[in-house]
Amino acid sequence: MTNYPKIAILLSTYNGEKFLPEQLDSLLEQTYSNLVIVLRDDNSDDDTSLILDDYSMRYKERIHRIYGDKYNLGPSRSFSSLIEYVLREKELLGLASAYMMLCDQDDIWFPEKVEIQVQQMLIAERRIPTRPILIHSDLHVVSATNQLIAESFIKYQGLEINRNEFTNMVISNLVTGCTALINEKLAKNAIPIPEKAIMHDWWLALVASAAGEVIFLKTPLVYYRQHGRNTIGARKFTKGSISSRSLWQRLLKTEPNQHLFEVAAQAREFRKVHGPELNLRKNFSLLVSTFMSVNIGPLQRLIYRIARAL
Repeated sequence: MTNYPKIAILLSTYNGEKFLPEQLDSLLEQTYSNLVIVLRDDNSDDDTSLILDDYSMRYKERIHRIYGDKYNLGPSRSFSSLIEYVLREKELLGLASAYMMLCDQDDIWFPEKVEIQVQQMLIAERRIPTRPILIHSDLHVVSATNQLIAESFIKYQGLEINRNEFTNMVISNLVTGCTALINEKLAKNAIPIPEKAIMHDWWLALVASAAGEVIFLKTPLVYYRQHGRNTIGARKFTKGSISSRSLWQRLLKTEPNQHLFEVAAQAREFRKVHGPELNLRKNFSLLVSTFMSVNIGPLQRLIYRIARAL
């Protein structure tokens, strides 16, 4: 593996004492050894910092901890800060190119996760050099005690994983951040991740699908731990009726959807930052999505349907 690029694994922690050691062990047991784990704690008030100190001392050659940053930024801004740090400190971290993997504190990685995704990244970069690339995978969903809940996170959530073009990604995120590997081109194009981004992984997916490629691996490579303190969590998908009556009932609900307000704000921000680089169709998709900020429930849902059909 010494001939393969060095990879930076970005781990942001916050009050993760319960599951953090198991995750760190899974990172240290990867079959791909040419990596560095870059740690940032988001101002925890439990024993997370002590755990990080212990691992950082025992594995000095493999773990790089960022000190002196005691702000609570939240997950999206914390990962943005980590990405910016790695780009600034490439030489210090021993990176020829800033390949980065995003990591959550409470999951468990399959031993071959890094190896499989790096191989796929190198194949993709030979095919589309100099383009932003994001590679992500499926996950197993497990309980707090590692009991299997679902073989496929994608099926469990009911995600339409094939709808991964930019126009679809504008209204629905298909990328689970803790599975993602990104290349340096994507990292540079995506930062800083703005406050109006719903989540860092969604913003990265938008940038990759706008100017490069998002690649999904069907093989699960992470045990996604479902417990009471997940930031977002996995929700089992229940298929509703497809009758015209149920469709109209949903469309005519009077209350607007708060999440669609957030999607509209993110689309507006993306258009402001990246609009000049995009073609007419992609800009039009963003423009239509910004109209979901309308405060009339039925009209908002109608606009969503139009955006989804683009």
